[in-house]
Amino acid sequence: MRFVDEAVITVEAGDGGNGVASFRREKFVPFGGPDGGDGGRGGNVFVQADNDTSTLVDYRYTRKFRAERAKNGRGANCSGRGGEDTVLLVPVGTTIVDTESGDIIGDLVADGQRVLVAAGGEGGLGNTHFKSSTNRSPRKCTHGTKGEYREIRLELKVLADVGLLGMPNAGKSTFIRAVSAAKPKVADYPFTTMVPNLGVVDADSHRSFVMADIPGLIEGAAEGAGLGIRFLKHLARTRILLHIVDVQPIDGSDPAYNAKAILEELKKFSPTLSKLPIVLVLNKVDQLAAETRDEWCDHILEELEWNGPVFKTSGLTFEGTKDVVYYLMDQIEEQREREVEDPEYAAEMKAFRDQLEAETREQTIAAKEAYRELRRQQRLSGQGEFDDEDDDGEDEAESYYVR
Repeated sequence: MRFVDEAVITVEAGDGGNGVASFRREKFVPFGGPDGGDGGRGGNVFVQADNDTSTLVDYRYTRKFRAERAKNGRGANCSGRGGEDTVLLVPVGTTIVDTESGDIIGDLVADGQRVLVAAGGEGGLGNTHFKSSTNRSPRKCTHGTKGEYREIRLELKVLADVGLLGMPNAGKSTFIRAVSAAKPKVADYPFTTMVPNLGVVDADSHRSFVMADIPGLIEGAAEGAGLGIRFLKHLARTRILLHIVDVQPIDGSDPAYNAKAILEELKKFSPTLSKLPIVLVLNKVDQLAAETRDEWCDHILEELEWNGPVFKTSGLTFEGTKDVVYYLMDQIEEQREREVEDPEYAAEMKAFRDQLEAETREQTIAAKEAYRELRRQQRLSGQGEFDDEDDDGEDEAESYYVR
């Protein structure tokens, strides 16, 4: 199954049923009066979070959804049956945005959480409602109203406490395999990870957090190099960023330069995102000779001018990984407790996250539009080969490669 983290769909609620004009006709009741029933209410369209759904691929090709129209009223004061609701299942972490206004309709962060995105039309009134002392035989009834129609954008951002950041082949997937039960693909070539992976990290009994591994970044990602910045939006809901640095890259590049490049790409994508707490992890230290390990790591930190928390690890041999887990767990618990005990801090963090959500959404849309324009120019000039099916650029990771 392909990983799709964005889709634009149209939803239309069911129309309300019509009321009817009817009169009671029974033996020995020559003037029974009006008995026209009301029309039913049209079906609603809901979007619901579901833990068993992990991608928006179902909405890649089927993009129009409509709820059932209600039935008309009948005589003998029988109201019409209401239309059945339509429920669209999406992964937990999906944000629903109105494409016309840009307003956020809902943010689904818990399994079973449901948001109404299109309300069904009201049923029409039967002639029973219009009888009076001066009009005992009303022939008036009303039609049901139209169901609500709306175009919405579904945006999936993974829900995690910690996000892994780093160059391709820095060891992010190996690290998450070492500290959690997640089993992402690991290989000795760049861009092994093509989609985000989640892993639950257990520090101790009843102490755990969620870690997200996203595809690696390279210098120039903000301009579309590599997989671009498409997956950076998945870090918008994290509390802490774990910057994994390969201390001895296989291509012979300078690890300090690589780390600086990643931090610069992060700032270009979202200055707010770059303000999240960052923990530096010097990874693959098992590849360094024991007598030169500390000296080489100190050199990297000096080049980076790094003053924040730093750990030396090896995802392959599990060296130092437990120390990272305990540190992250302590920091996350401290943040959670402070948000509960300090309302002012909680409000400040909410404002920060709202700003981060808005900024990453804006940057992601802008990057996508820029890529589409680039592809259009290349088509006009006869450069590059593209599939017509990928015109929307919603779910194909390869659409973000520079051709």
